[in-house]
Amino acid sequence: QVQLVESGGGLVQAGGSLRLSCAASGGTFEDYAMGWFRQAPGKDREFVAAISRRGGITDYADSVKGRFTIFRDNAKNTVYLEMNSLQPQDTAVYYCAAHQSTRKFRTLPFDGYWGQGTQVTVSS
Repeated sequence: QVQLVESGGGLVQAGGSLRLSCAASGGTFEDYAMGWFRQAPGKDREFVAAISRRGGITDYADSVKGRFTIFRDNAKNTVYLEMNSLQPQDTAVYYCAAHQSTRKFRTLPFDGYWGQGTQVTVSS
């Protein structure tokens, strides 16, 4: 059983930056691809980014490509989401996720592990 705990959310002005962190425990971190989803009020949860087990492969939603960067530190059992040039439409609860297959992050419904989420609010 993998436990995921996100941190780093908050309130930021448009054009600003935030870095989210997700600490994993309860499993072998390198056995899992990691990723981020988000859910805005009244909308479905959507894929944001994913990274392979050793970090060699990354995948991004078109809406964040070029602004967000996902990376991981396997020595710290932590995955990060660096978010730059934030816009009000990025406002959402951001969820960390884990799955043994990187491809599964694009497959609905996602059948991996979830964190509890962290709120990101971007003001205009």
